[in-house]
Amino acid sequence: MNIRHSEKADIAQIKHIYEQTVNYANTLQLPYPSLDTWESFLAEKPENFYSLIATNDNQIVGQIGIEVFTKPRRKHVANIGMAVLPDKCNQGIGSALLKAAIELLENWLAVTRIELEVYTDNAHAVALYEKFGFKKEGTAKQYAFRNGEYVDVFLMARVNIK
Repeated sequence: MNIRHSEKADIAQIKHIYEQTVNYANTLQLPYPSLDTWESFLAEKPENFYSLIATNDNQIVGQIGIEVFTKPRRKHVANIGMAVLPDKCNQGIGSALLKAAIELLENWLAVTRIELEVYTDNAHAVALYEKFGFKKEGTAKQYAFRNGEYVDVFLMARVNIK
C-alpha cells in the first residue's frame, strides 16, 4: 500500500469510492455523484485543502480529505473526512490514511487540533478514531438527513499540545 497526494488523474477512482452506498451513507455525500462535481471539487483544490489517497496495485482504495482552517483564530485547526472501498475494509487502509494525515497536520502544518464528525451508529469508524487519540466531545442531534431520517453524529477531536 502507498499513501500519496491525489492528482487530477485520480478523480474518477476517488468518485468511485464515494459512490459506494456505505460510503455516501457514512459521509455527507449524496448518491449518484457526477464526475463533473468531483472534478470541480478536486481539480483546483484551494491551498488549505489536502487530499491523500491510499493505493494498492495501482488501484485507489481509500481517500482522506483535509481542510485546514484559514481564519486567524482557527489556523491551528483542521477537519477531516475519509472513506475506503467497502471490499478493502479491515485491511489497515483507514489507519494508514489517518496516520499520514496526522503526520502531515501535526508535523508540517502546525495543526494542534484535528476535528471530525462521525455518525453515532458507525462503531467501526469511532473505534478507529479513538485508536488514534480522538475523543468524543459531544453529540450533535439530527446532524444530517440520511436515508429518510435524521441521524446524530459524535463531534470528535484530537488535540496535540506540545
